[in-house]
Amino acid sequence: MIMNSFKQGVIDRVIEVEGGFVDDPLDSGGATKYGITEKVARDYGYKDDMQDLPREVACEIYELKYWDRLKLDSVQNLSFKIVEELFDSAVNMGVVTAAKYLQRSLNALNNRGAYYEDLVVDGIVGSRTIRALEIYINFRGCDGEVVLYNMLNCLQGCFYMDLASSRQKDEKFIYGWFKDRVNLA
Repeated sequence: MIMNSFKQGVIDRVIEVEGGFVDDPLDSGGATKYGITEKVARDYGYKDDMQDLPREVACEIYELKYWDRLKLDSVQNLSFKIVEELFDSAVNMGVVTAAKYLQRSLNALNNRGAYYEDLVVDGIVGSRTIRALEIYINFRGCDGEVVLYNMLNCLQGCFYMDLASSRQKDEKFIYGWFKDRVNLA
């Protein structure tokens, strides 16, 4: 697998935040290494002990199951900041959730359909979602990029607050989630 340096940098940052092998009984993800849960690794076809998961396999999983599903090569052509936020959210909350946050935000920013039609909030980044993002970024420019980034971050933060409010065990993790993941521009 050959990655461009930006993609590798985004994946490396997530791996750095996630760390090595962790098997915290309070973590809903269970045993993880580099942020890859055992379930995700098994779905990918990894059969060995999670403690032995090679970094290269983690990178492949991140590219195939997260980066590619969010069409981040296309998003990268429009905004590096949005790529970083979507990828981080997808890793921590799921690809569908990250995609829905993008679609919801773009719908809220389209001025009642003046810029593009409302998107179906289905959690699938397709050509309509990419086109709406392109129109939005071209129309709003750098300020618009910051606003969208902040909206996505706020939704991510609300997700963490909801988790900690509904599952007391997640209070253990909320400080780190906000410190490492919710970074308003």
